[in-house]
Amino acid sequence: MYLSRIFHALNLSMQGQYVTELLELNEKIKDYGLVLTVEDVQLMFAARSQVLRNYGRVELSIEVTKALIELFSTSAFIQQENYVHTLNELHEIFYYLKNETEDKISDIKLLHRMREVFEEDCEGALSLLQSRLEELAEVFRRQLLEKESLQEEDDEQWDLNL
Repeated sequence: MYLSRIFHALNLSMQGQYVTELLELNEKIKDYGLVLTVEDVQLMFAARSQVLRNYGRVELSIEVTKALIELFSTSAFIQQENYVHTLNELHEIFYYLKNETEDKISDIKLLHRMREVFEEDCEGALSLLQSRLEELAEVFRRQLLEKESLQEEDDEQWDLNL
């Protein structure tokens, strides 16, 4: 009982620090006509928390959120009016893909791939981005299964030679 209270208090304390860190990114992104307010960041944290809960994930840092902001703020397809909504959707897509690829792709590599597809293939369309990246995840899982199957075959051959 006390542990949950301590964890909740710690979480609130960390969230205040995270809000400050994300607001500091405004210095980098203001050149692109984008700014996050305290309310924007709070809405984003609420959406992020819901996404993490939905996917059964725990994130102890905001590095992914910071990277999303930094990578996507340079996009010509993101405007101030849709900025927070887009960031929320990108969180959803990112954590969906992390689950679908069994965390076998690094965060940075996945984020850069998302940015590339967002800009080049989807021209800023989030639903198309989701669809394209679902295809990527399916190909990745198939390749992963093939690789695991080959490793099992190698193991079986090794065991037979004992």
